[in-house]
Amino acid sequence: MKIEIKQLTDNQQKQHITRLILEALPDWFGIPEAREEYITESADKIFFCARIDDSPAGFLYLRETGKDTVELYVMGVLKEYHRHGIGRKLFQAAKQSAAEKGYSFLQVKTVQMGKYEEYDRTNLFYLSLGFKEFEVFPTLWGEQNPCQIYLMSL
Repeated sequence: MKIEIKQLTDNQQKQHITRLILEALPDWFGIPEAREEYITESADKIFFCARIDDSPAGFLYLRETGKDTVELYVMGVLKEYHRHGIGRKLFQAAKQSAAEKGYSFLQVKTVQMGKYEEYDRTNLFYLSLGFKEFEVFPTLWGEQNPCQIYLMSL
């Protein structure tokens, strides 16, 4: 299986790929309003796509949160390709791009460890990439979804 990672600049292509991947991942992106927001916002972001045999298998995009900080805002990999290194390759491309653009920090937000099994795997993935626990906001996304923020220096 050959995995190709490319940075995309065409806004319509970004939105098409975001929709394709997120709609295939209802366990993580099942709230239609939130999913549509991710799709709309993808257009003007630093965006990376993973392709297998020229078909989109995953994507990741970054959002600036401050003059020195960029956030891994959303990432999705088709479930059949989980645990094949695609997320890690997307992340490495995004991390390199963020460093080249002069950002000092990279952050990611997810649901705090221990709330839901799907998100526990996500937390472990981010920790394996080198993120460190920064802070938990217990009510940012509502009491049922405490927001864990992870951070790394670039």
